[in-house]
Amino acid sequence: MRIVVALGGNALLRRGESMTAGAQRMNVRVAARELAPVAEAHELVISHGNGPQVGLLALQAAAYSEVEAYPLDVLGAQTEGMIGYMIEQELGNLLPFERPMATVLTMVEVDGDDPAFEHATKFVGPIYDKERADAIAAQKGWVFKPDGVTWRRVVPSPEPKRIFEIRPIRWLLDHNTVVICAGGGGVPTKYECTEDRVCLIGVEAVIDKDLASELLAREVGADLFVMATDVDGVYKDWGTPTQERLETVTVSELRALDFAAGSMGPKVEAAARFVERTGHRAAIGALHDIAGIVEGTAGTNVIPDHQ
Repeated sequence: MRIVVALGGNALLRRGESMTAGAQRMNVRVAARELAPVAEAHELVISHGNGPQVGLLALQAAAYSEVEAYPLDVLGAQTEGMIGYMIEQELGNLLPFERPMATVLTMVEVDGDDPAFEHATKFVGPIYDKERADAIAAQKGWVFKPDGVTWRRVVPSPEPKRIFEIRPIRWLLDHNTVVICAGGGGVPTKYECTEDRVCLIGVEAVIDKDLASELLAREVGADLFVMATDVDGVYKDWGTPTQERLETVTVSELRALDFAAGSMGPKVEAAARFVERTGHRAAIGALHDIAGIVEGTAGTNVIPDHQ
């Protein structure tokens, strides 16, 4: 079976945890232990988030005033390499030496006219209290929004349209390679016309990793699309006395419910898109339940309306 697993931010950095290389490596090591049995039994593609990492790099770059700060697309490419390196190394330590692995720097096309550029919604970087967030916003011109009881920077999050490296990704999978790609939703890029040619350029944005992973899962012909997060599934009436975890749900049933745009919303939308367009199963659940999720006995399993 060909499986795409999108690792949530908890696999790399837990909320409020120090963004050190050591802390991230320890979390990746835990994720690798859960993913290794999946890789041994199936064809595996891994994508991952990068919100905290790309935000930290942006903050570090802005603190050095001798040169102009690197744009978000360049910082996104840096995080793809950094995180992919850690995942590849830690997972490789658990798999047979003969099993090939590859991290693919992935560019993803977006539409320069996407309405998302008018409304920043994607959280990046560390958390702050209101006073500190206001101070940074005044100093750097960044936009901050509440994230629970804390505040985080937000940037535009356009829709993913095309994965440029999809052909080498497919080739690697066909040759039994564990592939790590589309990290952080991929590097956002667009075509821009000049007087004499059309150029591919980077975009100041961060693509939602779940929507990009759904596109990836479809493009590689995945049999199962999994979004591993820090909760054991999707809950109806989350945060209320009547909250209830959804175990197996059809696309229509899932779309009839409301979910927060900044948290579970993108995952639900990504799951629904994959099932609608492929007829295969999608699942959302905790990383430590990954074996059960693959078997269909854990997490929230999204299935077609007629199966």
